[in-house]
Amino acid sequence: MTSTSEPLAGVPRSAHRSAHRSAHRSARRRGQGLAPHRWPAVVLAAGGVLAQMAFPFTDGGTLGLTTASVVLLAAAALADAAATRGPVAAATLAGVAGIGGLVAEAVGVRTGFPFGDYAYTGTLGLEVLGVPALVPLAWIMMAWPALAVARRLGGSRGRWAVALVGAAALTAWDVFLDPQMVDQGHWTWAHPSPGLPGIDDVPLTNYAGWLLVSFLMLAALDRLVPRPTGERPTGGGVPVDAVPLAVYLWTYFSSVLAHAVFFGRPPVALVGGS
Repeated sequence: MTSTSEPLAGVPRSAHRSAHRSAHRSARRRGQGLAPHRWPAVVLAAGGVLAQMAFPFTDGGTLGLTTASVVLLAAAALADAAATRGPVAAATLAGVAGIGGLVAEAVGVRTGFPFGDYAYTGTLGLEVLGVPALVPLAWIMMAWPALAVARRLGGSRGRWAVALVGAAALTAWDVFLDPQMVDQGHWTWAHPSPGLPGIDDVPLTNYAGWLLVSFLMLAALDRLVPRPTGERPTGGGVPVDAVPLAVYLWTYFSSVLAHAVFFGRPPVALVGGS
C-alpha cells in the first residue's frame, strides 16, 4: 500500500533521479541570465561602445562623442565595480584611478614627469588643475578593464604579476589613444622623438610614464579591491568580470581596425596590435 504522504513511493528510483536531474538542469538554465543589479553596467558600456562606433564617421571623433564615450564607459566601470564588489570597491576605483590619474596628469603637465613635456590645448572642455576633467574619467574607464585582464592572466602568479600585466594592458591602450588625440589636436608634445616605430609624434617617455603610473595604480587596485571568491559569485552564471573584459577586448580590436582603416595610421595599428 502507498501512503498519501509518499505519492511517489511506487515510482522507480531511476525515475526519481531522472526527475531530479531534469529539475536541476532547468534551474541552472534559469540562472544563466544576467542578474538585474548588473544590467546598468551593461547598458552604460553599450552606450559607450555605440558612441565610439561613430568615431570613424566623424574623422576621428568630435568633442561630444569623445565626452559621451568616456563618461559612459567610466560610469560603466564604476557601476560594474559596485554591482560585483560593492560600493566601497567603486569608491576605491574612483579614488585610485580617478584622483590618482588626475594627480599624475597635473604633475605631468607642470613638471614633465613622468610622461615627458606635453601640454593640453584646451579643446577637451572643463579642466581641473590644468587637466581636462575627461582625463581622470578615462583612467577610470580603462583601469577597471585592465585590472580584470591582469587578474585573468596573472592572478595565479601573485600581486606583482597582476600589477605588471595590468600596467602593460593599460599602456597598450595608450599606444592607440595618444596618436589619435594628437591628431585631433587635444594635446601636443614638446619633444616627440624618439618614438615607437611609425609613431613619430609621441615620445617613448610617454609610455615609460604610463607603465610607471599604471603599475602603481594597478598594484593599489589589486590590493584594495577584493577578488571574487569564485569564478561566478554573482550575476546568475555570467562571469563576474564579463563587462570589463568585453570592454577591453572591444577597445583593443576596434582600435586596431580604426587606425588601420579609418584614421589613416596603419603603423599605429601594427605597433599597437603586435
